[in-house]
Amino acid sequence: MKRREFFNKSFKAGVLTTTSLLFGKIPNLLAFPPDKYDLVAIKGGEPDVMFDKAIESLGGMKTFVQKGNTVVVKPNIGWDVIPERAANTNPLLVNRIIKHCLDAGAKDVYVFDHTCDSWNSCYSNSGIERSVKDAGGKIVPGNSEKYYQQVSISKGKRLKESKVHELILECDVFINVPVLKSHNSTDLTISMKNLMGIVWDRGYWHRNDLNQCIADFPSFRKPDLNIVDAYSVMMKNGPRGVSKSDVVNMKSQIISTDIVAADAAAAKLFGRDPQDIEYIKYASDMKIGEIDLSKLNINRIIL
Repeated sequence: MKRREFFNKSFKAGVLTTTSLLFGKIPNLLAFPPDKYDLVAIKGGEPDVMFDKAIESLGGMKTFVQKGNTVVVKPNIGWDVIPERAANTNPLLVNRIIKHCLDAGAKDVYVFDHTCDSWNSCYSNSGIERSVKDAGGKIVPGNSEKYYQQVSISKGKRLKESKVHELILECDVFINVPVLKSHNSTDLTISMKNLMGIVWDRGYWHRNDLNQCIADFPSFRKPDLNIVDAYSVMMKNGPRGVSKSDVVNMKSQIISTDIVAADAAAAKLFGRDPQDIEYIKYASDMKIGEIDLSKLNINRIIL
């Protein structure tokens, strides 16, 4: 067997193993009553179909969005790359979330990110700008300091204050939609790290114990819902990626109101112990959320 062939087969086998860590061999059997789930883990479908099923099992979007609400949907739009590179959130998922919000009666659904690459190019080439407009949402910039307001983070250990985008401070509902992928500074980037896209000075976090700052910020503002896009997952060379060969198609999503639980489940899906991802452990120690998935009522759905 050629070396490259061996690597590819080993890599794919590893992905199957990591997926089983979260889903096991349970094909949609419920271990708890279906009246209130802490987390939904779903796999095997397209992003829009999986979200339809997952949000339905949480009581529908009307559980989170009321008539007349202003909603912010925050995907990862940080990189000027095409969707197939999986550096940004899947545009089909973003589109579907917005439609559910509007169907639930939302007055406005805003989408933005404080991007790493040029924001115009990121919005366009990620496919997210078009998906937002097609769904009836409003995509707005995050590229100017004038959009951000200073806030205090009283419970933060290293992050004591930050400038936060005004839409986050003013909205009724905040929906966080990260993409699961590898990251060269934090091993993984998931829900908590995606919140770096709603603040102005990301550099401060990098200079002052990045993992602790990531854990500190949710003590100020937790999203009302976290939807982890694990449809296509960048397994190496994150956060931007090098090529499509870095990406594995996992066809999965994880949804929870608990940001720590969402990240813990996503870490397991990736094949990592959540305790080994520093910011997840720090946030757990700060009682931001639950890292022990055995304590949660999880709905595991396989399509």
